[in-house]
Amino acid sequence: MFVSRRLLIHSAGAAGALALLPSCGTRTASAPASDTAGGAGDAAVTALLGTLAEEHLRLAPETATSLGIDVEARAQLRARLSDVSPAGRARTVQWLRSALGRLDGVDAAGLSNAARSNVDITRTTYRTALEGFAFPYGDVALSGWRNGPYVVAQNMGSYLDVPKFLDAEHKVESAADAEAYLARLAGHARQLDGETERLRADRGRGVIAPDVVLDKTLAALRRTREGNPQSWLLVTSLASRAKAIPGDWAARAERMAAAQVAPALDRQIAELEEHRRGATSDFGVWKLPQGDAYYAWALAAATTTRRTPDQIHQQGIDELKRFTGEMDTLMRSLGFTSGSVSERYRAMQKDRRYAFSEADAGRAEIMTFIEAQLAELRPRLPRAFNTLVKGNVEVRRIAPAEELGAPGAYGGAGSIDGSIPGRFWINLRSPDLHSRIDLPSLTYHEAIPGHVWQGEYSLRLPLIRSVTQSGFSAFSEGWGLYSEQLAGELGVYEDNPEGRLGYLQSMAFRAARLVVDTGIHSKKWTRGRALSWFAEATGGTVASVAGEIDRYAVWPGQACGYKVGHTEINRQRDRAKAALGQRFDLRAFNDVVVGGGSRPLTVMESDVNRMIADRRA
Repeated sequence: MFVSRRLLIHSAGAAGALALLPSCGTRTASAPASDTAGGAGDAAVTALLGTLAEEHLRLAPETATSLGIDVEARAQLRARLSDVSPAGRARTVQWLRSALGRLDGVDAAGLSNAARSNVDITRTTYRTALEGFAFPYGDVALSGWRNGPYVVAQNMGSYLDVPKFLDAEHKVESAADAEAYLARLAGHARQLDGETERLRADRGRGVIAPDVVLDKTLAALRRTREGNPQSWLLVTSLASRAKAIPGDWAARAERMAAAQVAPALDRQIAELEEHRRGATSDFGVWKLPQGDAYYAWALAAATTTRRTPDQIHQQGIDELKRFTGEMDTLMRSLGFTSGSVSERYRAMQKDRRYAFSEADAGRAEIMTFIEAQLAELRPRLPRAFNTLVKGNVEVRRIAPAEELGAPGAYGGAGSIDGSIPGRFWINLRSPDLHSRIDLPSLTYHEAIPGHVWQGEYSLRLPLIRSVTQSGFSAFSEGWGLYSEQLAGELGVYEDNPEGRLGYLQSMAFRAARLVVDTGIHSKKWTRGRALSWFAEATGGTVASVAGEIDRYAVWPGQACGYKVGHTEINRQRDRAKAALGQRFDLRAFNDVVVGGGSRPLTVMESDVNRMIADRRA
């Protein structure tokens, strides 16, 4: 799963930052050389997009920190967090309307293809977000993937996001950095209260998460709140990193956490306890005000298509059948012949040959295993890409407080200057979440050549494009699945048939998601039905898939982007092969797809069209 725990990604355009950042006129990988000259029209567009990006940054100052550009003219952003209160939401909506008005005023005539694409993609991002804000409840990721009807859940909210952000991305190298950290610590308390205010309003509208989701959310919040603030990550992270900096940083952080953050957490817990008293087991967003319309928007945002729930549901059924058939053939070749495909896969997952050790020993084995997969793949990448990036990746454990509600893993690129590496976050609450069967494909998906790799190409694009890059889940998650496939095409599964089985199961798993997500939110499946169907379809157990199913309840549509995007990337590749014959070059195709950044699938198709025309010329 591609992750950016920020509402926004990247910025552009300030005169003081031009020495640090690429120009908004930078050509995308898919634009032919003859299309890059631009002119007065391109210059005006560059200026407008730069202005919008700077305004964008002020709404989400965490982004500047994540990118390592919270310096010089942007240094004041280092001490701020986004305003997630109702007033902050209203300001965001007002700004979106202004931004769209300015973008709609752009005359596309005379623009280069690259400039026109930058405008269209930015406009699509903002328009999609504004459509989401038309619903008075929930959380809209302005240019991210994490849309949800509930402000806080077991896997989203300031109580999870801010401690991890401050620890992983906020640098502490000077007294000014430490002061900025403390300012953000105070801002964290305000964020919590802003969320609580919105939760209270949503409760009045009847927007209450399912009972199981609220139980998990309250458990995670209480886990965050428990103990002496002196032991909280918010405090220990600053204390450990500011040891050599004169000042009483640890004591000040502890006092602020106790006096401001802890009471704000208590208030949020109290509000969610009120939600719990009114909760039901109804699981899909169909139960919410305008629920069907909300799901249609969430599905469109996640897939960048207008396909109906019924169409996506049927695609899932068809693709699940195909991948399950391939799994059956491979399992038989490995000597697993008895029982259904799901039963055989469960048996293999329990086989000690493929399992990691228990407890911390198993966690260490998993980290070593991941590094070995990356080391094996790296030398093969020049066979798949003409243009290579560094693949700057660090493997980290998901924080224990987050693990219960988190997926098995997620990943994304780091900062522009490379000082913050890309991260592959792995859920290690129990080593038996992973096996030697499934972990290779997961590594390729999240790290290289998946999300970390793809994200580094985006850092080379005009920065206004990077602002939108995490907002197109179908592309980014489709690329993640395509990366699993590409690794296989580079030969990593040749001597590892179990790893190939894990890849096929990954594909079947994502196909099954199409069925269960639409089942929950459109066909009114109960949680029990979703659990039993998904466990049988994917070879899991009811217990092992519970986290997945509960995630779909709070991120409707998001799980559908994966397979829709993967199928479309392959459709474009097949189309290019057919059109070009012997002129088709896999490396050139991959460069166009990954180099163009995260974008709507229709824009990717246009980029492939230009590649085909260029290679025919």
